[in-house]
Amino acid sequence: MALYAIGDIQGCHAEFCELLTLIGFSPAHDRLWLTGDLVNRGPDSLGVLREVIALGPSVRVVLGNHDLHLLAVAAGNRPLHRDDTLAAILLAPDRDDLLAWLAQRPLAVAEGDTLMVHAGVLPQWTTPRVLELAHEVETVLRSDERVPFLHALYGNEPDAWCDDLAGFDRLRVIVNALTRLRFCSHDGRMELREKRGAAFAPPGYAAWFLHENRQTASSLVVCGHWSTLGLLLAPNVLMLDSGCLWGGALTAIRLPDRRIYQVPSRAPITPAPFG
Repeated sequence: MALYAIGDIQGCHAEFCELLTLIGFSPAHDRLWLTGDLVNRGPDSLGVLREVIALGPSVRVVLGNHDLHLLAVAAGNRPLHRDDTLAAILLAPDRDDLLAWLAQRPLAVAEGDTLMVHAGVLPQWTTPRVLELAHEVETVLRSDERVPFLHALYGNEPDAWCDDLAGFDRLRVIVNALTRLRFCSHDGRMELREKRGAAFAPPGYAAWFLHENRQTASSLVVCGHWSTLGLLLAPNVLMLDSGCLWGGALTAIRLPDRRIYQVPSRAPITPAPFG
């Protein structure tokens, strides 16, 4: 039995199927972790959702920012953006089943010393704390509070964690950290506007995984999200968004031996962001 992790698919259904064939994935014998952002921007988000659901319990998925955007749009709380490719899901006859399945996905999963989130974690959070805070959001997403929560989800404030935070402000910080984080200060203040690579850290900030005081440094963090950074394989961080959407590749890694498998993008969206 093998465990594989795959980076952001974002509607690249053909590449996802090709990658599953390349690794010889067997739902009966293997397991698959997906780092979130199953949908949006790519050509076949509907196909990706149906494919992943059909793989059954062999797959574990964490929610990404684009997955949450789909839930917010479907709830009537956000408009479709010009470059969204979510219409086929919203018009599908099995729309309600697909959205219900997506809303049940976690924001963080852990097994042994390995933690998976979509984007990153704040320096002061331990792995058990990440799971506790993710569960707070998951509980709301799976309740009657989902629609008002999705209405209040968006915004960059508060920009730092405090244990005294409550209500939607508390949940917003958790979501922003787990699904949008790239840069933060050593004490966990987030900078959510800069989207380029680690060399473009604003003054006083650094890539979230570079802080020496990071409490998850003893865990292996598997994530995606940062396509402009590209594939990064460090001793305690595996960042797997290799920009399939933008003409790069879709990447899988086999754990624990870290063998890499890739398939090239078939129909990249151009231009890629930030060149």
